[in-house]
Amino acid sequence: MFCAFYGDKVGWFVFFSYLCSMELPEKFVEETRRVMGDARFGRFMAALGEEPPVSIRLNPKKSRMLCVATAAEGSTAERVPWCCNGFYLQARPAFTFDPLLHAGAYYVQEAASMFVDHVLRQYVEGPVAMLDLCAAPGGKSTCARSVLSDDSILVSNEPVKLRAQVLLENVQKWGYGGCMVTNSYPKDFRRSGARFDVVLCDVPCSGEGMFRKDAGAVAEWSWQHVEQCWRLQRDIVEEAWQCLNDGGLLIYSTCTMNTLENEENVRWIAEQLGGELLPVATEPQWGITGSLLQGFDAPVYRFIPGLTRGEGLFVAVVRKPGRLAKSDEKTRQRLHILVKSKLNTLYDGSPAATQKGKTIVPAHAEALLTDFDRSQYPQVELDYSTAIAYLRSEAVVLPPGTPLGIVTVGFQGMPLGFAKNIGNRANNLYPKEWRIKTTHTPEEYETILRPA
Repeated sequence: MFCAFYGDKVGWFVFFSYLCSMELPEKFVEETRRVMGDARFGRFMAALGEEPPVSIRLNPKKSRMLCVATAAEGSTAERVPWCCNGFYLQARPAFTFDPLLHAGAYYVQEAASMFVDHVLRQYVEGPVAMLDLCAAPGGKSTCARSVLSDDSILVSNEPVKLRAQVLLENVQKWGYGGCMVTNSYPKDFRRSGARFDVVLCDVPCSGEGMFRKDAGAVAEWSWQHVEQCWRLQRDIVEEAWQCLNDGGLLIYSTCTMNTLENEENVRWIAEQLGGELLPVATEPQWGITGSLLQGFDAPVYRFIPGLTRGEGLFVAVVRKPGRLAKSDEKTRQRLHILVKSKLNTLYDGSPAATQKGKTIVPAHAEALLTDFDRSQYPQVELDYSTAIAYLRSEAVVLPPGTPLGIVTVGFQGMPLGFAKNIGNRANNLYPKEWRIKTTHTPEEYETILRPA
């Protein structure tokens, strides 16, 4: 990918030049024009030549006293209409160098993907057990956890090992309780006997909806890949369906445009698995498009760049036949034990301290919990340059008078993690695998969130 994980201005312009200089695959153009029709296709193609909108989603438990700083003084930033915690930014900042991002105060997520917030608010009440089956890098998982009740349980899974580590980082930074992270295949969940009230299948796809952001998606596209994807997607859904309680919800989504991976797969779910497609309330001004498959008019939701303000996304909500039993605490506790014992669990929701010599070192994730008890350790506020050094896993010097031993370091009142103060310096306990790898430090802090 040309654009960095947290967003990069130079990366965007490099990719934009690349996109302008290349031809999209002929088969893609032919099929997409046929599916969309000339008018929609023209608006979609025009949007591919525009800079993508930039959006973030605030963590409601960490940013209650903060607001987006990119709006004019005295005004508020523009909200993403289908997500109350989502906001559009006026420009793309250097997210990597904002300590508040690393503290989990917000998540950088393209706006269409925040639609899961709207779906869950309409259809989920009370505590539930939810599985996000293909969850990396964690955008939809953290979005979902912000909506679910505190006593719900969310299992975020990613089959690919390296991607699972990114998911783990983002879930832990978000800091909510009731979260587990696993690195297993869909068939492992089916075999485990774990059952959920809600299953989100954001399935691997041909990525046509991300062409504007990801040059790799353009280069790797082929119609053969599309055909491979829709078969794989059905295999994943078949496994997920068996993990879903009777009466439960399956949220099916892709970031692609063709009907094979979208409407035709959803029709297959309805006809072969007996799922009932559910309507989601939307507003005309959102620009969301319905089914583009001739003869198939069931409720599905397409986000098309040029028509909606975001990247390409397809969503359908399906109910499994039967009556959903009310989720109780004992059932969720048993599910927690089952997942932990039968699946490759990277994080069970309870950060565990480790013993190093005579020192008990708390787990880094503990400092990032939304209910972290700050009275356990002395609190040390870092200035901007020291905070960046800490996030690079460098040794830092703490202010005079800082107590010796384990302390919590933070930025603008938001915990970043732990350090062990030994006097003339502090041993940095920030996870090495999470560190900022670039040596550049901006001269000034680019404020993204400010006090409300």
